[in-house]
Amino acid sequence: MKAIVQDRYGSPDVLECGEVEKPTIGDHEVLVRVHAAAVNARDWHLMRGDPYVARLALGLGRPKVRIRGTDFAGRVEAVGKDVHRLRPGDDVFGEADGAFAEYVSASQEVVERMPTNLTYEQAAALPLAGNTALMGLRDLGRVGPGQQVLINGASGGVGTFAVQIAKALGADVTGVCSTRNVDLVRWLGADHVIDYTQEDFTTGGRRYDVVLDLVGNRSLADCRRALTPTGTLVLSGGGVFEGGSLIGPMGLIIKGQTLSRFVGHRLLVLTATPSKQNLATLREWVEAGKVAPVLDRTYPLAEIPDAIRYVEGEHARAKVAITV
Repeated sequence: MKAIVQDRYGSPDVLECGEVEKPTIGDHEVLVRVHAAAVNARDWHLMRGDPYVARLALGLGRPKVRIRGTDFAGRVEAVGKDVHRLRPGDDVFGEADGAFAEYVSASQEVVERMPTNLTYEQAAALPLAGNTALMGLRDLGRVGPGQQVLINGASGGVGTFAVQIAKALGADVTGVCSTRNVDLVRWLGADHVIDYTQEDFTTGGRRYDVVLDLVGNRSLADCRRALTPTGTLVLSGGGVFEGGSLIGPMGLIIKGQTLSRFVGHRLLVLTATPSKQNLATLREWVEAGKVAPVLDRTYPLAEIPDAIRYVEGEHARAKVAITV
């Protein structure tokens, strides 16, 4: 089968479209014929081995996992003997390593039936970004009706879902983005939009119950100034590539974990884990019209290096999809 493979760390030029063996499945896994995938910041972090400290887990000299990609949507081709809720022919979406390929194998615990009102490309945009937003706001932020919520990075892959999910949870939502994305964030349902080229959300005087930071470009002190006295800061900044770093956005996250023991604010680090239950929630909200994926561009499988180059340079807004 065709797949995007990587045998060394580096720029998108290290990615090659090659022939690899079709994956096999275990008793609790499904084999999916991938029709679409999506690009995330995670992909370029893994591609570059950035921050460098992450290579302790990813592989010191070269990536342990050769095939890139995480998000996928497609049709089930085969199931393991202990899989009973999915069957061949089902249209599904989910998260698994190796999604930039014609086939992917995945645990049944990270796969769910696709929303009936989405294309494969739209469905592929949901899993990682939608799950990250859902866990950050519902589970860590404990967002509820009437709360004031600010999304820093509201026009990005996770941010576009976060605005909609915060609204679905009943919050009053403020989105922070650049000038060119103001109309998009307002269209997504944000009650207030801050153009960061014109206004600094940390000094504007408004205070928020929850700040979801998806950029990592402001200090903890800055972000805390925007919180109510008992507010919650959720950190999940992926950043953009700036030539490589030792710890990257992890520095801010480590500081947040340390400081949280000594202040009245809740300073939390978001580590999103794949979940079929969360995918089912996202599917229900999509089918109910509460959440909708937004696609910036679509690339064919062979042009994934260009797609990642576009995303890591901070030019993309919303999601970039891949057709397979």
